[in-house]
Amino acid sequence: MSIIRTVLGDIAPDGLGFCHPHEHLLAIPPEPYATEEPDLVLDSESAAQSDLLDFYQSGGRALVEMTPIDYHRNPAGLKRLSEATGVHIICVTGFLKEKFAAPFVSDETVERLAERFVHEIEIGIEDTGVRAGVIKAASSLNKITPNEEKVFRAAAMAHHKTGALISTHTEMGTMALEQAAMLLKEGVHPSRILIGHLDRNLDWELHLALARLGVYFGFDQISKTKYYPDETRVDFILRLIEAGFGQQIMLSSDLARKSNYPGYGGKPGLTYLSEHFVPMLRDAGLNETIIMDMLIRNPARALTLHSA
Repeated sequence: MSIIRTVLGDIAPDGLGFCHPHEHLLAIPPEPYATEEPDLVLDSESAAQSDLLDFYQSGGRALVEMTPIDYHRNPAGLKRLSEATGVHIICVTGFLKEKFAAPFVSDETVERLAERFVHEIEIGIEDTGVRAGVIKAASSLNKITPNEEKVFRAAAMAHHKTGALISTHTEMGTMALEQAAMLLKEGVHPSRILIGHLDRNLDWELHLALARLGVYFGFDQISKTKYYPDETRVDFILRLIEAGFGQQIMLSSDLARKSNYPGYGGKPGLTYLSEHFVPMLRDAGLNETIIMDMLIRNPARALTLHSA
């Protein structure tokens, strides 16, 4: 039986709806980073609830909350938020890049890490009653460290036991091909891999090589014009679609700061994608079927796993 695993339990893939596959709602970086950058501290459930209700009002029905173990993931809080707002929330297991993950993984074996990931997907996270539905792995700028490689290999091992999607963090879009190659070498099917933050590195040859592998693309920095104007993202997405790769693209905003969220007095919030970016795609002449693929069908297909 095919299901998607949310913080409130399993749902049918066709019940997912419009989904952001890479966001953050409750996240606290470890010290000293929380003190150095308090804007990264997302610790208010009431603010998150307000933003999720706005998201629901604008048509949003689901999101993957990509905060991992080493960034103070809060599964119990996510469960409360989902209950309060009606938004399907998928929690992750796994780790972020070296500077956050090292204290958790340096003394662990690949096998023990994989066992933890499997336990959190199949049994639950600590005593919260929440099960994870996605495995996260990450790399650093222009390199994959030994600890990061360990997490990738453990993610692949856990994937083979659970069927869960592996969703990655690339630092500024670097090491994307290397991430994919490592997971493919471990026997992960490309349709079970989502490479993140690719719209931080709009190199056509890189994207073409990844597309030909068959992995999913995370265009998940939408609204972050300090990296690229959204018009450039639209042009690049259209180019990928014209090349025949529309079934591999997913859209999100990776909002991870107080200053990103109206609930904390910031902007643009979770409604930006549907209220501003999607109209840009329509104005550029993109077919509505392809838009729905990127917003609904591609995430539902990627997030589906087979229940034990």
